[in-house]
Amino acid sequence: MTETKIKVRNIGIPNVEPPEKTCDDIHCPFHGDLSVRGRVVEGIVTSAKMHKTISFQQDFLSLVKKYSRYERRRSRKLAHLPPCIDVKIGDTVKVVECRPLSKNVSSVVVAVTKSEVVQEE
Repeated sequence: MTETKIKVRNIGIPNVEPPEKTCDDIHCPFHGDLSVRGRVVEGIVTSAKMHKTISFQQDFLSLVKKYSRYERRRSRKLAHLPPCIDVKIGDTVKVVECRPLSKNVSSVVVAVTKSEVVQEE
């Protein structure tokens, strides 16, 4: 029996392990041709209903100069989801910037931390 090894690329981001599953998506940073560069952000998955795309929420603090205080804000962004990574709503994901994949998508999911809260559906 001959065993064929699946090509898995090292994407160059520390503390990010390649997924155990494999895929044939050309926009996968591990099994395809997509190169990642730029910012690495974390967010919470808010929607996973789109085809190979998720919506995630990123929370941040913004300074209000008048009062010299910070306020909480959030932004919702879209990211490409390779088939080799499984996510659910509420999971924390690590997202990396890449070249634009569509009009609104210019980042890709590279790692998932499962949420501890179980959603009732």
